[in-house]
Amino acid sequence: MKSVIFVCTANRCRSPMAMGLFQDKVKDGLGDWKIGSAGTWAVEGEPAMGFVQKLLLQKGIDIREHRSAQVTEELLNQYNLILTMERGHKEGLRIEFPAKAGRIYLLSEMVGQIFDIPDPVGGPPAEYEATLRDIDQLLTKGSERITLLADRP
Repeated sequence: MKSVIFVCTANRCRSPMAMGLFQDKVKDGLGDWKIGSAGTWAVEGEPAMGFVQKLLLQKGIDIREHRSAQVTEELLNQYNLILTMERGHKEGLRIEFPAKAGRIYLLSEMVGQIFDIPDPVGGPPAEYEATLRDIDQLLTKGSERITLLADRP
């Protein structure tokens, strides 16, 4: 089974966005998937931010059941591909979990680039909308590479 986990800081904004968007992209015919999200500094059990839920609901994607999770080795063991939002996330995870370093990438690397997805938390609604658009574009353009890497145990 193909599997991917998206990682940000608190697991309440960017990684739930990516998880919801990608679940929506693969729901029609790309095979069996396990898709999750977690945070490097997450408080367990928190819902996605209200505005994030609202933005995704406008696209027909419901993540109201999402609850934040802290990155752990046990959690990462469940996924073939680990996609981070920032270089700091990638570097930290590679240091903390060296056995998984070969599975950890920036989301932007899925389209052959290296850049961070800025955290919109605390900013105006336009920043959340821009983040959602950027993540959606990366998932669309990078879906072939994501699918390939997510299928490698």
